[in-house]
Amino acid sequence: MSVSLVLILVMVVLYACGIYLLLERSMTRVLLGFLLVGNATNLLIIVMAGKAGLAPIVGDGVEAEQMTDPLPEALILTAIVITFGVSAFLMALIYRSWRLAKQDSVQDDEADIALRGGVVAMEGEGSTVDRSDTEFGTRAEGAISTARDLEEDDEDAAAEAATSADDGGAKR
Repeated sequence: MSVSLVLILVMVVLYACGIYLLLERSMTRVLLGFLLVGNATNLLIIVMAGKAGLAPIVGDGVEAEQMTDPLPEALILTAIVITFGVSAFLMALIYRSWRLAKQDSVQDDEADIALRGGVVAMEGEGSTVDRSDTEFGTRAEGAISTARDLEEDDEDAAAEAATSADDGGAKR
């Protein structure tokens, strides 16, 4: 079996262009990149399916080796449906973004900038980032210290029980 070099080259170009577009800020370009990656994946499945053969219907004089495997075709059909659903969702996000902000580009979030190590200041706030703050505030620190205290109490109780069991065994 020989694989067509043209199909492989087209698949590589589709993957490269699709990934490039997925990394853009514009949501429309992200949608186009997702569509290109989906089509490149379908080509990959076709290339990996093997040589073409007869329809996979058992008939007179047709042997299994002459038939095409139907699984890759079913996988491609499923991939097409999934790509359609995700594309419809992305188009709804693009439409909503355009209606609200009159733009389709993704803006930096303050939390994203803080994770990168940059300093973010909202209007009326200081420009410092509190690194000791957690998602749960002081409740998380209290819960962790309480859990540690309970664990230490359990270890102490287990040690006392082991000591009393040893003393009780020696008294008999």
